[in-house]
Amino acid sequence: MMNNLNLLDATEKFGSPLYVYDSDKIKSQYDKLKDSFSSVKSLQINYAVKALSNISILKFIINLGSGIDAVSIQEVKLALKCGVDPDKIIYTPNGVSMDEIKKASELGVKINIDNLSVLEDFGNNNPSIPICIRINPHIMAGGNSKISVGHIDSKFGISIHQIPHLIRIVNNTKIKVNGIHMHTGSDILDIDVFLRASEILFDTAKNFNDLEFIDFGSGFKVPYFPNDNETNIEELGDKLSLRFNSFCSEYGKNLTLMFEPGKILVSESGKLLCKVNSIKQTTSTVFAQVDSGFNHFLRPMMYGANHDIENISNSDDVERYYSVVGYICETDTFATNKKVSTIRNGDILCFNNAGAYCQTMSSNYNSRYRPAEVIYINGEFKLIRKRENFQDLIRNQIDIFNQ
Repeated sequence: MMNNLNLLDATEKFGSPLYVYDSDKIKSQYDKLKDSFSSVKSLQINYAVKALSNISILKFIINLGSGIDAVSIQEVKLALKCGVDPDKIIYTPNGVSMDEIKKASELGVKINIDNLSVLEDFGNNNPSIPICIRINPHIMAGGNSKISVGHIDSKFGISIHQIPHLIRIVNNTKIKVNGIHMHTGSDILDIDVFLRASEILFDTAKNFNDLEFIDFGSGFKVPYFPNDNETNIEELGDKLSLRFNSFCSEYGKNLTLMFEPGKILVSESGKLLCKVNSIKQTTSTVFAQVDSGFNHFLRPMMYGANHDIENISNSDDVERYYSVVGYICETDTFATNKKVSTIRNGDILCFNNAGAYCQTMSSNYNSRYRPAEVIYINGEFKLIRKRENFQDLIRNQIDIFNQ
């Protein structure tokens, strides 16, 4: 298993900053979710590629039995490159062109539509292609307003108040609806939110006779630091499975229950390892300045996320308070007034819970390179993405003054 010693060895071998992923943790999270819904006759877990899209990670999760939830044509192509059957890919875009939707449909994947005008256009021109419909249940949920996507002002989904209009379009275009979908947000702790939303989903599903699946999205809360709260997946599994099985009996057909987990599968598996460049004392604060920034780990700055930070080079020393900051030339703060074992120049800090929405949201801001990625699998670290270099920064640029 991963520990401080072999993580330090990894930074020696691959350099810092470094993304590290624990394959055992990914598998245990997948098994936990699957086992929690074991009483459902047909369950399909579709991993949300946007959380972490490295091909080696995708193939590892696919080999566990997962399908894929893709939000772009590029993610669809990634999944196909990894060998996923098109029927196990659901394409759930928002605000994309009709050309992109058509390209995805031509690749044979499931199509999820969340816009009445797009539905009408697609149905008129492609009535033989079945589609899934994403509804907006008008429920405010999630750990942050930026990741709440099921409320009345959200750009996602077709409003539950537009169901009569939706039904008219389906009837007029003769398009087949094979699935109903919703996703209310991320970092949802209260399982009653899922259960309330499920009733809205079931009520909507009754309007369509040819359903094959119901997709409940995801949004499960994960713990970001020791003793943090998380969604009780086992309890949710018991309660939602019971209600889903009951609905299938009412519907007269065994449907497939789908989820599109991302964060819950990969977040806790990931760590970002950074080296301390310097300790800076001001009149009010002690800063620990590291060789990374929000270009590699955006969540604290974008969402105010509070991630656990450990000094794995000096873990047993006196704990002191630091503001941990990056090297980007903006207010680049990972944590303020954070209690960490005494930090020295050259120490390696470990940012926990960095598996989801970290590398995939990284950038070259300040012309900084993106870190390497490694996976810990079968007792060893394996490189799955090389560290960028200067050539990567200028690869697609065209110098019009040197031609």
